[in-house]
Amino acid sequence: MVTLRQLRYFLAVARHGHFGRAAEECNVSQPSLSAQIQALEAMLGVQLIERKRGGIALTEMGKITERRAHDIVTGALDLMDYTRHQASVLTGPLNLGVIPSIAPYLLPRALAQLQERFPGLQLKLRETLTDTLVKEVSAGRLDVALISLPIFRPGLERIRLFDEAFVLLAPAGKAAELRTPAQRNLALASGDLLLLEEGHCMRDQALTFCRGLGADSWRQYGASSLSTITQMVANGYGTTLLPEMAVPTEIHPGAPVAVFRLDEPQPRRTVGLVWRKTSARKRDFVELGRVLTEAACETHAEATTFINNADRSAAEAGMRQ
Repeated sequence: MVTLRQLRYFLAVARHGHFGRAAEECNVSQPSLSAQIQALEAMLGVQLIERKRGGIALTEMGKITERRAHDIVTGALDLMDYTRHQASVLTGPLNLGVIPSIAPYLLPRALAQLQERFPGLQLKLRETLTDTLVKEVSAGRLDVALISLPIFRPGLERIRLFDEAFVLLAPAGKAAELRTPAQRNLALASGDLLLLEEGHCMRDQALTFCRGLGADSWRQYGASSLSTITQMVANGYGTTLLPEMAVPTEIHPGAPVAVFRLDEPQPRRTVGLVWRKTSARKRDFVELGRVLTEAACETHAEATTFINNADRSAAEAGMRQ
């Protein structure tokens, strides 16, 4: 009889294209994994994997089996979730993925609330880019992901949690040049905008907004974190768009930067949760979304206070000049 273990090992090999890396993911020795794959092929009576010098490739029957095995394994995971989590909400293991432009800013507040309200929850976090998170949710390696919407992928369900504006961050020395909305838009369209490296959804959102202002080129730095970009702005390398929730964390009192809101229509993103439609834990995800939204509201209030104080200080400085 074909086992879930054999199918899980086979899917790992198909995903990595390498027996060693698949064995590492599955936490077994390579000979053990190879033996299970061979047993699967013998049970099915077909060759699934063509072993080549320097790697492997799926046969045509292997590609068909991969699709069916994916459905079987994720279906079994969803069945286990259904039986484990019917009694109460947010208990037991939950694998949550989060994009890097949200995780450091929203999770510290949200995790404290989750721990207090749901002590039986065993949360495991995975922070990486949107494309990877979506693939891992689809494959059943993650239960749910907190990302920027929209996302369109067959088999996934989503809920919108909240909208969030981006603010303009500039070197403090340029504050006097950015007093009006027109000056701020000009700064964003000037090509002096610092962006995250390719693969970050926030990069694409910033580009879309700035193209609407007439910009067609940007300086490329390939920064992988908002912390790095904030430091570059502080040292005069350019301006950037920063998600509002990052303001209280990234901008410290006395930092040589100026922060401004932009006129409507402001650049913004929609944040939400995605999970497999076949998952039996929708009740958990809705409750998780409620906690995350509450944490986002508190972060928004903190950021608004900071930005209002910064605007007031900039206005007072302008009056003195």
